Amino acid sequence: MIKAIIIDDETAMRAVNSQLLSEYFPEIKQVGTASCIKSGIDLIHKENPDLVLLDIQLSDGSGFQLLQKLPSYDFKVVFITAFDSFAIKAIKFSAIDYILKPINEIEFQQAIQRAIELIEKKEHTESQFNVLMESFKKELQNKKLVLRTQNSIHVVDISDIHYCKSDNSYTTFYFDDSEKILVSKSLKEYESLLKEYGFFRPHQSYLVNLNHIKKVDKTDHGFIIMKNKKEIPISTRQKKNLIDLLDHL
Repeated sequence: MIKAIIIDDETAMRAVNSQLLSEYFPEIKQVGTASCIKSGIDLIHKENPDLVLLDIQLSDGSGFQLLQKLPSYDFKVVFITAFDSFAIKAIKFSAIDYILKPINEIEFQQAIQRAIELIEKKEHTESQFNVLMESFKKELQNKKLVLRTQNSIHVVDISDIHYCKSDNSYTTFYFDDSEKILVSKSLKEYESLLKEYGFFRPHQSYLVNLNHIKKVDKTDHGFIIMKNKKEIPISTRQKKNLIDLLDHL
């Protein structure tokens, strides 16, 4: 029997996918659901599924990042996503199946049926996964962000951003060599844009690039030390989330 899990940060979407699997593929045994990268990885290790229905945009990162954190895997993946040209471009390069939100039942059935056929044939998809990750990495390396200030338009590489700091309705971006750019948009808006590119919000006033973290102090009033030696506070609520996230990098 094929074992399946569903990883999606929306409760309603987990329910929809579960219902469609039950209705159209009763031969598939559903062994659990998860809502984020950490719980998804834990569930995969526990259940060793044959099929994973994986949302691309999760609350703590992306489905791509979840797969990157696994040393290896042999289950088949069907991605589920709202329209996102970047994500779909990466998936199409690798010829891996995906389903768009809102879910079309016919497309859902077709994608799951193809996955079942691959599972039954015991067909390896490692090469597809490698192409997917290469495409994903290239997109990240070349990804730009436009920052508009009162006097200028700045085009920056996302990978060059060390951290962002909130000042009410303004956000300051910090880069190498003490360069900084102040824009008149809230940090919350940039959090939603950058979370799938390895950014984490450890404190209500900060958004940090995980790739620029040097050390995390885990004492009672802990803080992050960035590679540029800047110290960033961590809220009590977010400390465990950050440590768990770093443990799976």
